[in-house]
Amino acid sequence: MTTQALATAEGLVNAPLIHKGKVRELYDLGEHLLIVVTDRISAFDYVLDPPVPGKGSVLNGLSAYWFEQTAAIQPNHVVHTEVALLGDIVTDPDKLAGRIMVSRKAKRIDIECVVRGYITGGGWRQYQGNGEVNGISLPEGLHKNSKLEQPIFTPAGKNDVGHDEDIPFEEMARRVGKELAEGLRARSLKLYEFGRDYCAKRGIILADCKFEFGLIDGEIILIDELFTPDSSRFWAEENYKLDVEIDSMDKEPVRAYLAGSAWDKNSPPPALPATVVEATTSRYREIARRLMEQK
Repeated sequence: MTTQALATAEGLVNAPLIHKGKVRELYDLGEHLLIVVTDRISAFDYVLDPPVPGKGSVLNGLSAYWFEQTAAIQPNHVVHTEVALLGDIVTDPDKLAGRIMVSRKAKRIDIECVVRGYITGGGWRQYQGNGEVNGISLPEGLHKNSKLEQPIFTPAGKNDVGHDEDIPFEEMARRVGKELAEGLRARSLKLYEFGRDYCAKRGIILADCKFEFGLIDGEIILIDELFTPDSSRFWAEENYKLDVEIDSMDKEPVRAYLAGSAWDKNSPPPALPATVVEATTSRYREIARRLMEQK
């Protein structure tokens, strides 16, 4: 059975649209926010066509699952995920089932809280340059994909347009205050360790991940998404090697297709072939199956 992809919820929600991100749309319900996770997919800061069927449901389902699993160690923004409770706010409940999250409103802290347990990606590129990641000195002789002795916290300043900006912890403390910065670092490391240990029992390596936090009446709240393929780098244990580009369990088919195309990354990208879309849908469903132990 083919799942119909959802490119947008506009026209399906009787509430003001207050933000349209690359994947998520936020609607104002008054006291709460309605987050709709679409099937849009992005790469290299571009939203691609066509959307990937089922992707939004996987992202929303995983986030809801992880928010529940971690609620005892870190409060989050979730109120509920039941489209039936929205009543006539939603014009076509079937199209939005499984992809909505009603959330408490928080004042977003404009910092991406990144934790790295392995040296790869942008962290590896920094290390090659000066032996540091976000100002943190690391031992000499590490290889690409080496496991770090201890996870490191490497924040980034959020930019609504373009890439986020890697910053040292001292700069984060300057921006948000030392006490809040230390609190976010401690919470991020604790969450990463929980996710890392959970994934390890399921044959998955959580190489790195990012969190977003907000404030509600002075309380630090976990917001946005949690341990999804869009916010975390998952490796299958059986694929782990040093000094190679490990095929991550996410939208790798899309990145590989674009990298092998003639696209210049400065103009609208080409449409994704059906085979790439199908392969990407399978990736998202497989990581959800393994993480949530679904049949």
